[in-house]
Amino acid sequence: MSEVAGKHCLITGGAGYVAASLVNELLPVAASIRRFGRSESRPPLPEPAFDRAPVEDMVGDVRVRADVERALDGIDVVFHLASQTSVYVSDADPPADLEANVLPIQHLLEICRNQGKKRAILFASTVTITGLAEKLPVNEATPDVPVTTYDVHKRMAEQYLEFYVRRGLVAGGSLRLANVYGPGPKSSRPDRGVLNAMVRRALAGEPLKLYRGYGDLIRDYIYVEDVARAFVKAAEHAGALGGRSFVLSNGQGTTLRQAIGRVAAFVEEHTEKPVTVEEADAPPGLSPIERRNFVGDVGLLKKITGFSPSIALDEGIRRTVAAFAEKTENP
Repeated sequence: MSEVAGKHCLITGGAGYVAASLVNELLPVAASIRRFGRSESRPPLPEPAFDRAPVEDMVGDVRVRADVERALDGIDVVFHLASQTSVYVSDADPPADLEANVLPIQHLLEICRNQGKKRAILFASTVTITGLAEKLPVNEATPDVPVTTYDVHKRMAEQYLEFYVRRGLVAGGSLRLANVYGPGPKSSRPDRGVLNAMVRRALAGEPLKLYRGYGDLIRDYIYVEDVARAFVKAAEHAGALGGRSFVLSNGQGTTLRQAIGRVAAFVEEHTEKPVTVEEADAPPGLSPIERRNFVGDVGLLKKITGFSPSIALDEGIRRTVAAFAEKTENP
């Protein structure tokens, strides 16, 4: 029996990409699920079933303390996914990004402290906090050297959570997400969900672009359903996380050239139409973080929670192509 069974769960950023898969993962085990976000629009739920958690949608702003307090009413476990996710937006307006990515977790933690209720909080962070790591794979011992405002603020949010866990006020920890891809709602930012965007472009008959000088850069792609499973596993072992931050990746490095090639090949296989890959000059003003190489080591997360990624990149891209193609054919 899952330790999340019988728990009332809150998902901030409830209209978002990872939230859609997380809801599906929680439906068979949670007592209830509350999707909290600024928009009334939410990803559709699966067909009704008798043995699954009821889902409530609540509109509010994670930057507004009264809204967060209302969302926390009756909640045992918080999956804090809401954030401003664009590196470029963060660097353009650091104060606004601080408000979007640090203030909400302060609200969550202070409300828990004031109410005297020790909830479990699982925070969606990012592997880019380590910056341009010199040694691969990256693990929890890799130094944090942020090179963007976004990563500085994500690290601040992690530290707040760790501080409150050490004080015994909440349980939980942070999962640092690598490059997430797979079926789900479209990302609201053009610099996020790049692999998914390539699949959509290829299915639309558009050429795929590979920036000159970027083809040999390495990424670690993790399928969104694996991410959802990892969050549930982390919630089940919230007391053992100790407020720490854990790498969440597939553990396999793939160059950008290889990734684009696989997308092209699998879309061609599905549509029986050729997909063109073109080299192009990189646009001016790209963030230094775009030049990173990254492969993650999920060994510590596996040791504590039992989680291991299960979907290899080829299988994940095939599933993504099929899902996006079906949605295009049957909107």
